[in-house]
Amino acid sequence: MLLNILKFGLLAIAVIAVAGALLTRKTFHVEQVIAAPPEDIWSALMDTSAYPEWNPVFVEVAGKYAEGAKMLNKVRDPKGNILEMTAKVKTVHEARELRQTGGIPGVITFDHQWLLEPVEGGTRVIQHEVDRGLYLWFWDSSWIEPAYAKTTKALEERVKDLTSN
Repeated sequence: MLLNILKFGLLAIAVIAVAGALLTRKTFHVEQVIAAPPEDIWSALMDTSAYPEWNPVFVEVAGKYAEGAKMLNKVRDPKGNILEMTAKVKTVHEARELRQTGGIPGVITFDHQWLLEPVEGGTRVIQHEVDRGLYLWFWDSSWIEPAYAKTTKALEERVKDLTSN
């Protein structure tokens, strides 16, 4: 009897953990209008070798953006630590969308998009990310949106520098 209760308890914990991993999600969303055409912004985003020069968060990106490619992203957190994440490029629509996914299913996964939308006076630049998994219960992700806002502002400055020369 005690063994059956123990088995049932372990099964219940496993079901809760799996459900939590599948249902727990956090969404991060930042947008800003940059006074430049999508092609200029896209050009800066695609030049991964220059990221260390201008990007305060994605301090290094190894690889070239192409659908199916694996990329190594080095991200600086607010404490200055460098976190390494491998991402798979899911979508590359020139001057419109760059989408990458990665992580460990059930533990933590991410689905990050750069979206470029032409608007009057320039381009609406959107970073949108959905994270899922059990780790979200324990992880302080409060720094993500401010970091993405910082990155988008740095992108604006980079585009200005590139187009003013």
